[in-house]
Amino acid sequence: MRSTPRRWRGIRGSRSEPIVRKALPHLPEGSVFIYCQVGERTYWKDSKNEFKRILKLTGVPTLLKVGSPQKLTEDECLKSDLIEMLFSDD
Repeated sequence: MRSTPRRWRGIRGSRSEPIVRKALPHLPEGSVFIYCQVGERTYWKDSKNEFKRILKLTGVPTLLKVGSPQKLTEDECLKSDLIEMLFSDD
């Protein structure tokens, strides 16, 4: 185990990022895409962190539409068809 802090995003996060980036052109015009890190692994594992408490995140990575119940979590973020559906206007 390392004693110095390092960036943590989990295996799914590193695998899903290029798939999500490729789907960005499917966002409706005028949309805003926000990429947010959830902190170090120990912070993420704390059940009281703001991401779990306020946004109700249950896994990393998560894609969500603010103001909507629609979201993709973990392995769902590896599926381009699901990402494109989430990014669509409907």
